[in-house]
Amino acid sequence: MTWFLLKGLLRDRHRSLFPILIIAGGVMITILSYCWMMGVIDDFATTNAKLDTGHVKIMTRAYADISSQVPNDFALISVTGFLNTLKKDYPRLDWAPRIKFGGLLDFPDEYGETRAQGPVVGLGMDLLSGDSQEKQRLGLEKAVINGRLPQSRGEIIISEKFATDLGVDIGETATLISATANGGMAIQNFIVAGTIKFGIAALDRNAMIADIADIQYALDMENSAGEILGYLPNMMYNEKTASRMASQFNARFSGSADDQAPVMMTLREQNNIGELLDIVNMEIFIIIGGLIFVMSIVLWNAGLMSGLRRYGEVGVRLAVGESKGHVYRTMIYESFLIGIIGSVLGTVIGVSVSYYFQTHGMDMPGVIKGSNMLMSNKMRAIVTPASYYIGLIPGLIATLLGTMIAGIGIFKRQTSQLFKELET
Repeated sequence: MTWFLLKGLLRDRHRSLFPILIIAGGVMITILSYCWMMGVIDDFATTNAKLDTGHVKIMTRAYADISSQVPNDFALISVTGFLNTLKKDYPRLDWAPRIKFGGLLDFPDEYGETRAQGPVVGLGMDLLSGDSQEKQRLGLEKAVINGRLPQSRGEIIISEKFATDLGVDIGETATLISATANGGMAIQNFIVAGTIKFGIAALDRNAMIADIADIQYALDMENSAGEILGYLPNMMYNEKTASRMASQFNARFSGSADDQAPVMMTLREQNNIGELLDIVNMEIFIIIGGLIFVMSIVLWNAGLMSGLRRYGEVGVRLAVGESKGHVYRTMIYESFLIGIIGSVLGTVIGVSVSYYFQTHGMDMPGVIKGSNMLMSNKMRAIVTPASYYIGLIPGLIATLLGTMIAGIGIFKRQTSQLFKELET
């Protein structure tokens, strides 16, 4: 029966070609939209995890309440011993202490007078110990445009755009003017070892990165860190694992009223990432539902046109003894075959296009120009296992719905009326 129906579809292109093209186009759009949205959210989450949130982040309660203000006066203390405890309790995670800070970076002339200066968003991390994965995690070596990464104490790297705007060369002295953790003024000289470009607008404007030991010394934060970030193996975020870990950790300090007690937060609980993920999931549901609705209407109309043309055929089939139910079921089976063919074709095209955008990406600097969101300037799609079957939802459901609705006309007409259609 399957081969008989398939031959009929191949011989009569009016019944198959147009529906297959419609289904393939709809499935392709569904898959491409899904992969693109998953790529954007994955880029957003991964970039934030690497640069700001980690998969989990430990701060003091006071720091967490106003973390957007980077209150280093509420930083974690005795970090060395605390890190040893974390590595013992959670050996699978890679722990990275960091200090975020802001200030002015001043560049003097040969007379020691200010030649140029500008505000910087600073990040202190472990660059020199040799035991840290920070350089690899952030891809700093690939991001270097001029010069090199810091190799000794007192060296920093700044963003290429910041250096270009201020006319700064490699090897120049830079003076950081900031505030210490105790509320005093911090003034510390550094040497510009290199410039970098992250490809992230929020950082490429005025970023400064230094070894955490230098920042601890400059800001009077010896053996302290504003945040400790934890990363799961292979940079694969798992919400259940992170949430369970955070709940267990926070339960240990739930009885303490000390504002300096540590608190662990997951990636989803920071920077409104959880809300963003929920919105994206809802948008995916709406897009797929909308495509099913639109494709159902289109295929319903196509089914009606095909059904009107086939009323004579249906009449003959009923006249030779076929039941209306059998005719209706064979039409649905035909639409199932059409849906499968169109869905497979649309999936192949959609996944292929998504792979192209996953590999090459699309430069969209204008979309996030001036934005403070930590997102790459190059947007990429991402192909997930769901990409291979998500197109079947609109491809099959819409096709079957269209045929079911259009085929109801068979039951509303008498056999004599359907057979009479053959005469015209």
